[in-house]
Amino acid sequence: MDNIDVEMIGTVALLLLIGMGPKIALVPFLEKTKGYEPERQRAIGRRMVLVGVCTAVVLFVAGGTLMHLLHVSGGALGVGGGIVLMIIALRMIASPGKEHAPATEESHESDMKMAVYPLAVPYLINPAGMVILIVAGGRLDSVFTVPGMIMLGLILLVGLFDFLVFGNIDKIAKRLRPVTLVISEVVFGLLLTALSIEMMVAGLRALGVLEGLPSGH
Repeated sequence: MDNIDVEMIGTVALLLLIGMGPKIALVPFLEKTKGYEPERQRAIGRRMVLVGVCTAVVLFVAGGTLMHLLHVSGGALGVGGGIVLMIIALRMIASPGKEHAPATEESHESDMKMAVYPLAVPYLINPAGMVILIVAGGRLDSVFTVPGMIMLGLILLVGLFDFLVFGNIDKIAKRLRPVTLVISEVVFGLLLTALSIEMMVAGLRALGVLEGLPSGH
């Protein structure tokens, strides 16, 4: 990440939108908060985004330390993250909007627990995002460098976008048709399946398992 240019920043921003953007979390959020009052929905959404952004920053800042302590390589993270992401993606394709049972408890405590898990993790911050953040952090000597500050800025920028979406989720939900949500979830699930395969292939190549094979790009 030492050589920074506009194209690279754009690529990282796109990866972060996939890894911690609103799309994967949107359908589960709407299903689990179905029938809630708008203010209650917005409160859960704000909490989810706050937890998600804080988790993203911690993963990025502590990425190198985590990889060192656990003796985990970037290749292994890519394979593991790709497998988990594929499971989520295949569920999106096989049963769009059907697997996320609405919450039944009415307490504030249950709302906040739901906002943390499963909404913030693993839906808002999904396995692809975790791998990107940990590996990016592990490649830097310090986050207090130009690349590190740019990465932190992009994390906060995506977090702001998430906050705008889920902070106004009641207004957005009124404009979303169930059929549109189902179709978009299936299409996005297919794209995430392809991304998960790319993550696993890149991870296996980094581990030397697929060394010498063409990248396909």
